Amino acid sequence: MADKYSGEFYCVKCKEKRETEGDVVVSENGRRMAKAICPVCGTKLNRILGKA
Repeated sequence: MADKYSGEFYCVKCKEKRETEGDVVVSENGRRMAKAICPVCGTKLNRILGKA
């Protein structure tokens, strides 16, 4: 799966929403998640996506 997700992620370190692009992966329990890196501080960002 080489899907991309472009949208808002919440950065826990900055405590703000960041607009960035990340890869879509499937977690161990079957949920789709988007993983990216914060463009400001470099923290890993996760966003749980809907089932589609």
